[in-house]
Amino acid sequence: MPVRTALWKVTAQPTQLPEAVLPSEKLLEEMIVAQPLLLSDAWMHIGRQERTGQGGIIDLLAIAPDGSLVLIELKRDRTPRDVVAQALDYASWVEDLQAEDIAAIYHRFKAGQSLADDFMARFGQPLDEDTLNQSHQIVIVAGQLDNSTERIVAYLNKRDIAINVLCFQVFAHGPDQLLSRAWLLDPVHTQVNVTPPADGPAEPWNGEFYVSFGDSATRSWMEAVKYGFICGGGGAWYSRTLQVLQPDDRVSSAIKTPYASRPLPSGGARWNG
Repeated sequence: MPVRTALWKVTAQPTQLPEAVLPSEKLLEEMIVAQPLLLSDAWMHIGRQERTGQGGIIDLLAIAPDGSLVLIELKRDRTPRDVVAQALDYASWVEDLQAEDIAAIYHRFKAGQSLADDFMARFGQPLDEDTLNQSHQIVIVAGQLDNSTERIVAYLNKRDIAINVLCFQVFAHGPDQLLSRAWLLDPVHTQVNVTPPADGPAEPWNGEFYVSFGDSATRSWMEAVKYGFICGGGGAWYSRTLQVLQPDDRVSSAIKTPYASRPLPSGGARWNG
């Protein structure tokens, strides 16, 4: 169904704010670059107006904490279904980017700065070139969403193609304009689809989840075993993924300690240590 919202002024006689239109798509892009939280608090922007070499220009390119890339296409007006085809075409170019290509893109985006250094400062962990761009996702930012585009995006996600739509609306409030936004699909579930391609034939999923549990001064494996919990840190990118777990799901944890496995409390997920 179309993603639409309405804003009302809170008074004794509530009044609905009228919808407005952004002056240009360029303004939307500048707003997102100036305030990345408009899209996500889990990504770091690394490129803008990047030419693909195939006659196309990617509006924005970002990177997630796991080294996967995020291709962002902006459309101020209604989103026709050919925008999805355009984004998929761009994604075929992003898929082949190597570490040195991505570093060059970032240098053009922020001249004189190091992608590795800024990645470390943003996410608190080193950038691993071995896992860089093993996967990617597509995000279309649009003012409206037509039924055809919605069906195509849902179809692709069912087949593990990580693509999502962020719908925004602009409202007039006196001399000011207000912007609201809503995701077509839960970003957590789109994130789950951002998985590296398998080498060789794909094996059927065994129904188990995997977590890397870091034993440190701030996170104790001994306490996890004693109280039966797992946790996610390092930002929303990791912690929100826990939302996909359901009661009685089985979770395997990797850690360099000899502790035996222990089930979580009744009604929770189960794990192997």
